[in-house]
Amino acid sequence: MDPFAAWPPPLPGPSTDPNAPWEPMHRPAERLGDPYLMLDMIRLQPALAAAIVESAGRDGSAVAVARLLGDAATRPGTPVAITGCGTSEHGAMAAAAILGEAWRRAGLPGVGPIPRQAFEAALDPWPGGVVIGVSHEGGTWATGEAMRAAREAGASVALITAGANSPLAKLADTVLATPFIDRSWCHTVGYLSPVVAAAAIGAALTGGTLDPAALRDLVAAGLALDATATVVAGELSAVARLLVTAGGSDRPAAHELTLKIEEAAWLPTTTRDLETLLHGHLPATDDTTGLVFIAADRHRREPRLERARQMLRAAGVVELRRAAIVSEAASGALPPELTPAGRLVIPDAPALPAPVATLVGTAVPLQLLAYRLALARGTNPDPIRRDDQRYAAAAAVHE
Repeated sequence: MDPFAAWPPPLPGPSTDPNAPWEPMHRPAERLGDPYLMLDMIRLQPALAAAIVESAGRDGSAVAVARLLGDAATRPGTPVAITGCGTSEHGAMAAAAILGEAWRRAGLPGVGPIPRQAFEAALDPWPGGVVIGVSHEGGTWATGEAMRAAREAGASVALITAGANSPLAKLADTVLATPFIDRSWCHTVGYLSPVVAAAAIGAALTGGTLDPAALRDLVAAGLALDATATVVAGELSAVARLLVTAGGSDRPAAHELTLKIEEAAWLPTTTRDLETLLHGHLPATDDTTGLVFIAADRHRREPRLERARQMLRAAGVVELRRAAIVSEAASGALPPELTPAGRLVIPDAPALPAPVATLVGTAVPLQLLAYRLALARGTNPDPIRRDDQRYAAAAAVHE
């Protein structure tokens, strides 16, 4: 029987029921080969995207968070921060990009939401304002400290989480609960969930609507790229290290791909901003280095792609193995010889706001690339190497 035939699938641990007992997720169930749990999680995300939009509209949580943002905008100079750790930090970066665009589209004054790393936000809270925490299970220590420090500094606090019954939910004035918890420790659901939640909040902030079917279809289009991801992973699997580069609202996806590859495939990977890569980093690269360029953001696309063409040509001179995750429009502007290791091409989705189309559209392709790299390198992505006692002990030390 298909465990995902019913929606949502049953799962112990954090819960969308605020009255249920909370406990952190336990070690993922062991699988001996493909498909690992990570792939199951990737495949259920089209339904998840639609479910998040529907649930956040039904319970009013998207409107409630949007109201906090709107109230902050009425007080000039009031800071709005979005914070998290790990995958949730990248979800917070994505949420800031989505909500920043919605903020401007709504004609609100000021700079709008700014992403902050949770530990730094805990050490240096901004007075007043609004802080939105992102924590998939709702138990992240540093994010909790950032939320607690924000409350003490007079801020209103919201939380995007799948753990409505979690310790962090008790620190929040407003909770947007997403309806499903990752079963793999190599989080995929944990990234897409806050991205879609932010899209729902952004729609509420602008007084618009967000079509659940449009998001579902965009996520599903990423699943159709699995065979291409397998080919690209094969081209990159033997490199000694990888670089991931992007600009604009593609940057959160670049950071998330870096983390997913290191967690799943144990391959040293580094994120560089598009322009940063050209300022002193190429001397550390050669034909044992792989490069993945991400370009789906349609805002200011042309100047970024012009610089990207120069970057990819320069990387080719020193024989980097070059691949890309790009939108259809960006792919058409990049000659095929610039990405000889292949490219994953996603729909442009012009009906969606630019950062929503970018960050929802690239989520599954980057996850599939990381998953297929793990298979090509013979690693199990689910336990993020904590089935090795050294890494389990290291986790115990810092957690």
